[in-house]
Amino acid sequence: MRYKAVCIAGAAAGFVAGTRAGREVYDKMLGYGKQVAGHPKVQQATSAAQARATELAKTAAARAPDAAKSAAGSAARTAQAQASQLPRHYSRAKQAATSRIPARLRGTGSAPAPRDPSDAGDVGSDGGLVYPASAPAPASEGIRYTPDTP
Repeated sequence: MRYKAVCIAGAAAGFVAGTRAGREVYDKMLGYGKQVAGHPKVQQATSAAQARATELAKTAAARAPDAAKSAAGSAARTAQAQASQLPRHYSRAKQAATSRIPARLRGTGSAPAPRDPSDAGDVGSDGGLVYPASAPAPASEGIRYTPDTP
């Protein structure tokens, strides 16, 4: 029955919105609507629905503080349980990070493999870059590169 009423109301609204019949058709439909709204059974159903809605609103208002306390208590317990695990998570993260940092940088990771002494490399003993020359630069050019020292 409810679906029929919704369908009829939708058809009526569509007819009113799309009609070109004029004011008299609109007034006629409005009169039918008022007649239906004034019917005793419709009035009875409206008052019953209103009473039920008021009752449900009062029940919800009475239960709201208890539900809020329950939800707050549950959220507090969850937060406390997670907060108690933070030190454990912190220590695991710290251990994982320090195990990946080389020992020369104060980590617990493995030291880099020792360099082969025969390898000329690009870094000198003082930490500066070394550019090996295959032959000494001729003095006639007058330009010789000397690295800047920091």
